[in-house]
Amino acid sequence: MVGGGAVATRRVPALLDAGAELLLVAPEITPALRAHADAGRLRWIPRPFDPEDLEGAWLVHVAIDDPQAAAAVSAAAAQRRIFCVRADDREAATAWTPAVTRHGPVTVAVLGGGDPRRAMTIRDAIRPLLRESERKGPLLTDSVEQGSPVNTGAGSPGRVALVGAGPGDPELITLRGWRLLTEADVVVADRLVPGLLLDELRTGVELVDASKIPYGPARAQEEINRILVDRALAGAFVVRLKGGDPYVFGRGGEELLACAEAGVPVTLVPGVTSSVAAPAAAGIPVTHRGVAHEFTVVSGHVAPDSAASLVRWEALAALRGTLVILMGLKNLSAITATLLQHGRPADTPAAVVQEATTGGQRTLRSTLGSVAEDVAAAGVRPPAVVVVGDVVGVLPLL
Repeated sequence: MVGGGAVATRRVPALLDAGAELLLVAPEITPALRAHADAGRLRWIPRPFDPEDLEGAWLVHVAIDDPQAAAAVSAAAAQRRIFCVRADDREAATAWTPAVTRHGPVTVAVLGGGDPRRAMTIRDAIRPLLRESERKGPLLTDSVEQGSPVNTGAGSPGRVALVGAGPGDPELITLRGWRLLTEADVVVADRLVPGLLLDELRTGVELVDASKIPYGPARAQEEINRILVDRALAGAFVVRLKGGDPYVFGRGGEELLACAEAGVPVTLVPGVTSSVAAPAAAGIPVTHRGVAHEFTVVSGHVAPDSAASLVRWEALAALRGTLVILMGLKNLSAITATLLQHGRPADTPAAVVQEATTGGQRTLRSTLGSVAEDVAAAGVRPPAVVVVGDVVGVLPLL
């Protein structure tokens, strides 16, 4: 790659993803490219191009603005019979970069007969067709009945994906999480999973509502683990869809261990955690320059005075940064009283964000000394995230 600007920044990731051994030649490079170089993913030579740089190469990308310098690179490549892509001049190139769309293991590359705009238009028309084929079944073949599960279970190895669905808005699931959801044979969903995601599942997918599994919390988790393992061992691809992030009070670690003990392969797809997203959706940054240099996320489902509590509330009271409390409405009075008892000022700003990022989002702003009473008076209900700290008042209410 000759050049270290915006074009190189866009093209380098695809080359690295393809496993290329990449040499980058440019006097200056963008911070993104420097990050690749610092991480050892490519080798950077900080100087102008020299023809000897092509030694051992089979492809060169020219991504510089100077036509004369670009032509010199082309000439050196032609002399050595090396394919050369020219970002500045397609006609002078001996190889071309197609417009590409990727969807899971499928990559579609479009060349538009020398017209990049045409290639991108066709590429953009293909992209939704790939997603539609995942959701409804194959579009171009009758070898599998449309809408039927991809895995038959007969001799096919099953697997499990632990997928974070995000804080509530269905569009906040990651692209990888959404793709795996469209491939699933079985979906085991939490109560806080966005319903619209479930509405888009393929016909024939088995949906297990984990919130309706009987018994107490421990027994329910054992039953969820059993379902994941049993379905996967039967050959199905199982997606365990969890609100927020699987590893942030989501018991994803327990489910991973259960699968590992049974020999079931697991893929973890992180999700957008409500501990950060809920305050952000309400206009509250968990950190802000000059206000908070730290934030702590804690579970409030166990009362501070309970023997089962693993939280050192007295230590949290001494912190100056932001405190984010998940699952804390039931014990909010006890939590705030404990923080006040151990020195957190009563006038510390506090807020509660209910059903963040959804149409039911509402925000209550108060102080540490009054928030529990205000929540009760306003009828705030779970799911809700409590934020304590000076960041609450930094930005205007959204």
